[in-house]
Amino acid sequence: MPVRDHKILVRVLLCPSHTIGTPSGTQPNLFLNPTNSKTMKYINIFTISTVALLFPAALTNSSAAPGTIDWNAAPEKGFVLLELFTSEGCSSCPAADELMVRMQKESQEQDLYILTYHVDYWDRLGWRDAFSSPQFSQRQRKYAQWLGDPQIYTPQLVINGKSSCVGSDEVTIKAAEKNARSTSATSVISVQGRQVKERMIFKYRLKGSNDPSQLLIAVVQKHAVTKVKRGENGGRTLSHVQVVRSLSSFDVPGSGEGEQSIMLPEGFNTQYWEIIAMIQNAESGEIAAVTRVELDND
Repeated sequence: MPVRDHKILVRVLLCPSHTIGTPSGTQPNLFLNPTNSKTMKYINIFTISTVALLFPAALTNSSAAPGTIDWNAAPEKGFVLLELFTSEGCSSCPAADELMVRMQKESQEQDLYILTYHVDYWDRLGWRDAFSSPQFSQRQRKYAQWLGDPQIYTPQLVINGKSSCVGSDEVTIKAAEKNARSTSATSVISVQGRQVKERMIFKYRLKGSNDPSQLLIAVVQKHAVTKVKRGENGGRTLSHVQVVRSLSSFDVPGSGEGEQSIMLPEGFNTQYWEIIAMIQNAESGEIAAVTRVELDND
């Protein structure tokens, strides 16, 4: 079996080589180069079971607005939400970025959602990722808590907020994608947005989830290309899709309905950007529903 190539961030290093436990109980060997203590890679692969990957959830039509959904209809099929944690400063990440580009291009399914978060903890390797944010690094750490994973690494892919794998592991990702679509949905969300200058005002409605939940609004740049001049990827031109440029969260009231607003990033336009709304269980991290937000421009 080929070695999976990815980076891992360890907060405390006690010696030049260190072994850290994994969710499957295996003990991958980590090699630390004393002259470059910022780079570590797994030597052997650990496997995260995909048996319990999925959380039943709902996909609404991307053009749906609150009040247009048949709320009494039978649950729809499941969805696939892939959240990739990546960095332009990590030499292990381009393979995962390229996989996301290919999946986005090949997919004809409206139930596939890709979000790429550029973390900031590899910015010190010689290249500052212009898309990186400490907020996205914190989101990855929060997933580590939810998933019971004692480590964070890049590229890491989280599937439906339920499980994770190496972001370039196409076999595992494809299996998770297939399983997700075969699971019936139990929740449904509808979001209607209205752009007013640099702000978006939106109304939402959720049905089917009684757990403490948060509404997450991701403002996404569909495509981006960067010519990296320094660092581990120096000299390479990197292509990205579905780059998260801002992420806002709101507590969902017991009624499941509400109205909120967010600031839109500089350069936002409806042709090259989109907005994705998610409902996330605040206790487990599982994604209960996801949809693309339809925008009515003022």
